[in-house]
Amino acid sequence: MVEAAAGRRSGTSRRRPSGSGGEHQRLVALAVAARVVMVTTRSAGPAAAGGGRGAAGGGRGAAAAREIEGGGSGGGRCVEDFFHCLLGVLGALGVTWGAPARPQRQPLPRGVGAAPTPADARRFAAELRATPGRIAGNGACAVASLYTLQGKKGVNQDAMIFWENFCSRDDTIFCGVFDGHGPYGHLVAKRVRDLLPVKLGADLAMEDGRETSSSNIKSNTNEVRSPEHTDRGDTVISSEAEQNGEYAEIFPALRTSFLKAFHVMDRDLKLHKNIDCFFSGTTAVAVIKQGHNLIIGNLGDSRAVLGTRDENDQLVAIQLTVDLKPNIPSEAQRIRQRRGRIFALPEEPEVARVWLPKYNSPGLAMARAFGDFCLKDHGVISMPDVSYHRITEKDEFIVLATDGVWDVLSNDEVVSIVSRATSRASAARFLVESAHRAWRTRFPTSKIDDCAVVCLFLNTDEASKSSSSMPNNLANAVEVSSDQHSTTVQLGTGVSADLVTALVKDGK
Repeated sequence: MVEAAAGRRSGTSRRRPSGSGGEHQRLVALAVAARVVMVTTRSAGPAAAGGGRGAAGGGRGAAAAREIEGGGSGGGRCVEDFFHCLLGVLGALGVTWGAPARPQRQPLPRGVGAAPTPADARRFAAELRATPGRIAGNGACAVASLYTLQGKKGVNQDAMIFWENFCSRDDTIFCGVFDGHGPYGHLVAKRVRDLLPVKLGADLAMEDGRETSSSNIKSNTNEVRSPEHTDRGDTVISSEAEQNGEYAEIFPALRTSFLKAFHVMDRDLKLHKNIDCFFSGTTAVAVIKQGHNLIIGNLGDSRAVLGTRDENDQLVAIQLTVDLKPNIPSEAQRIRQRRGRIFALPEEPEVARVWLPKYNSPGLAMARAFGDFCLKDHGVISMPDVSYHRITEKDEFIVLATDGVWDVLSNDEVVSIVSRATSRASAARFLVESAHRAWRTRFPTSKIDDCAVVCLFLNTDEASKSSSSMPNNLANAVEVSSDQHSTTVQLGTGVSADLVTALVKDGK
């Protein structure tokens, strides 16, 4: 039968019938069915042809069925002929009756619409760690000291960074502290620490879109920087340059860069697939020092404080940022206009928190933050408050710290502690350990909060002196770090802390 079927097709065209694949298969099925009827009629004989009428025919048909089921010779040949015929016809037509193969997805070209791979992320992290002049952990250099210490609330959610020769400019420094909160706050803080300076540096390298009116600058700074927002009476909020309305020519461009970088950073967090920022976020206090110009971008309740000399040559504290909390009138007005609720818990009546319109969640203790996208439609924003300060010869250092420090120490106390440190390299650690002691003294029943501090020293003359006496400073730093919370001092000169420790031990 196969040869006969093939012979009948030998003189015909081998083109497949036009139309859809389903119609083609139905035609093939009809042809096969007709062939099966012919084979069955020939093998069963005339009686089988009339077996459909009456009980006798039905009985014979049943017997034939039993013979087929039992593997009888006639029925077996019939079924075998049927399958041979079917395979021959399908083979001649080139039709496959299996499930259609799944179309394979074509891989996207590298870099076109493709998410960064884990290898790319590891390579980026390695490049950041190898960047000269960048410190993102406990360490020190000639002009800065960094230290963080985990509290008693779980994983340390604070992060910090110092970047010398920022944007490949000898006179530019970037530094910042970041206080994460929520289930994934530690991941958010570290990502902002790593990416915000990169985004800010990329925008600073561009020369377009730098125009910003001075009226917008003044309205933004005045929005949250009026004296009524000060929560500590012993601290001056605004610098002299801001009070007089004087700004450097570079400030509008730098302020625009800050606004752009913060906006892009928040968008990056929203689109990130591996970090859930719906109920997690971070604060940020970022500072760029360029020559005598100081630009500060503030988001949340971390703080920047300046240590300077007054007319009596006494060291005083000047607060450079405002803690952007929900109880500030302008912040509260914006939040309530967008249906956010503000109230404090009974056990913490002094801490105002932001809540969703219909749910008592999440209770955010700040009015601006990266992440926290559950509240972004209800008044919490990621736009920083950007301010300017002109560095004078009386200014000595700047302290950037998370609220774990400011909750237990006043601005004047912080400035005094930093000035009493045995060396610049140990100043940040001395301050953090003082804050932890204050937590145990003032709030013995409370869990100590994470603390992160960056001390940036401004007096370049003294910085050069400290560079010349670096071994003494490092010896002091190692001595301070000799307790159970040991740390590695990262040096700008390329000398490892292990070598310094060995030298100190050798020379007593």
